[in-house]
Amino acid sequence: MSAQESGLKDTGIQISEATASDFFALLKPRVMALAVFTAFVGLMVAPGAMNPVIAVIAIGAIAVGAGAAGALNMWYDADIDALMSRTSKRPIPSGRVTPGEALGFGLVLSALSVMTLGVLVGWPAASLLAFTIFFYVVIYTMWLKRSTPQNIVIGGAAGALPPVIGWAAATDAIGVESLVLFLIIFLWTPPHFWALALFKIGDYAAAGIPMMPNVAGQASTRKQIFAYSLILAPIGVLPWAVGFASGLYGIVSAALGAGFIWHAWRLLVDNEMKRAKALFAYSILYLFAIFAVLLADTIAVRAVMSVGN
Repeated sequence: MSAQESGLKDTGIQISEATASDFFALLKPRVMALAVFTAFVGLMVAPGAMNPVIAVIAIGAIAVGAGAAGALNMWYDADIDALMSRTSKRPIPSGRVTPGEALGFGLVLSALSVMTLGVLVGWPAASLLAFTIFFYVVIYTMWLKRSTPQNIVIGGAAGALPPVIGWAAATDAIGVESLVLFLIIFLWTPPHFWALALFKIGDYAAAGIPMMPNVAGQASTRKQIFAYSLILAPIGVLPWAVGFASGLYGIVSAALGAGFIWHAWRLLVDNEMKRAKALFAYSILYLFAIFAVLLADTIAVRAVMSVGN
């Protein structure tokens, strides 16, 4: 420690020891990556051609906005993160980043992402991004998460909005197609997170978070997961039914939906934690695959049409 640092400590001034990787961790990179990917698919599926430079700026701004929401979530949830094994090593509870640093970081990135998207891309998309950040931080994190077992059901709307933002960035509007993509993620979220909550039930109990297994019980949660899977599977086929995906997408999405139902059924009839872990892992694969196939399908169809013209 230098003499200057020693002097600052003597005065009671806290010196930050955070590194760039600590601030990157505040962005929740895995969650951010999913938001960016679904937003990119929404942008690509939207009709019309978008300037590639503007498209890159749009995706970048959405990525920064998603990361900002993650940082603000970690700032507010630092107290309960410290109580759960899954989150105790995050930058704030581990002491690598101070709450003030996380708050300032999240607020600056929020403003930067919304302004960049608004000025350089379009204000409809920027308004949706601002609403998404607000909904995730204020409605979900500060209110729903600690007050109701329906927290992830209602709060899941925030995670379902990125493809709508991507669509709006390309079109300055909200299309029916983008709402279909929203609905897929919205209905996917409860079974995905409830599967996690089943094998992390002790963590949520220790933190006092009213997740469904802790409030309604594991048996009821497994039934609800299965019910959601029955609804999600046909909704996943809607892009084909509505007309913005090909029959090949319809077949693949139907097969993926059947797999989701199968895993949910196995969890329903077998209370072993390995079934919850298997469903959780498959749910991640399902959502990525659904959007990846839709993206590939869109690119292939447009390539065929361009050759035909």
